[in-house]
Amino acid sequence: MKTRVVRVAEGISPAVALLASGEIVGLPTETVYGLGADALNPEACAKIFEAKHRPLSDPLIVHVPDMEWASRLAEFSPEAWKLAEAFWPGPLTLVLPRRDIVPDIVTAGQSTVAIRWSAHPVFQEIVERFGKPIAAPSANRFGRISPTCALDVVAELDGEVALVVDGGSCAHGLESAIVCVEGANFRVLRNGPVTSEELAGFGNVVSVGKDIVAPGGFKSHYAPATPVEVVSEVPTPRPGCGLLAWSSDGSGFAHVEHLSARRDLREAAANLFGAMRRLDALGLELIIAEAVPAHGLGAAIMERLHKAAAR
Repeated sequence: MKTRVVRVAEGISPAVALLASGEIVGLPTETVYGLGADALNPEACAKIFEAKHRPLSDPLIVHVPDMEWASRLAEFSPEAWKLAEAFWPGPLTLVLPRRDIVPDIVTAGQSTVAIRWSAHPVFQEIVERFGKPIAAPSANRFGRISPTCALDVVAELDGEVALVVDGGSCAHGLESAIVCVEGANFRVLRNGPVTSEELAGFGNVVSVGKDIVAPGGFKSHYAPATPVEVVSEVPTPRPGCGLLAWSSDGSGFAHVEHLSARRDLREAAANLFGAMRRLDALGLELIIAEAVPAHGLGAAIMERLHKAAAR
């Protein structure tokens, strides 16, 4: 099977038809590209795990077409509703007690389900026309760099998925924040575009526990094939070494990718995975990743860099 990339105008109807027939499709979201399947069809969801080589112990995020579907999938506390009202549609995933309608394969057998409502207009149109929730983890092989454009999906999954809808580059470039709601306490299981500082306006942000397995929660993730080393101070360049730069000019390195010339964290987040892919394609011996300030969105960037370095 050859993966076909189609423009939005030509791709929405075929994507909906493939989802309805139990197939998987590559779809744009505002965070990264997702590999979508009917979230209520266990066999369709199994194709996601097969295509990504993803362990069945790693749960999927379910994307809903509206709040009515969200309440059919999960039990919402008043605090969870407040977060949904504040940040949905948008890049926030809520981990909540699941309802029986959710297949076990989606939740990795856990009593909770991870759900979000995407703000991307193409994804919204597809999920609304499909009329049911779509399970959609990032459209890459497990543990690899997440895709932020349609061609990234092809580079990862050519021949594994029939169709990729090209919705352009992703606005955020980082996966959604994942938050487990426990009363008035919000456990951040994965940092993302919705920051801990923003969440703190709605409840207590607490440390991560170990009893819930969250999507993307493995120690090594988002990793290029090239080894990565995260540094606070850029060392003297070594032969065959590339630099993922924040403030350094990168003099002397074999190749340099600048996350943001104006040192803007949102621009850096949007550029992160693309820059890592370009460095990874060069056959370097090592990628040096310069640390960014670990506040706000910088915490999400640093989380991805440390996971990439843990390979």
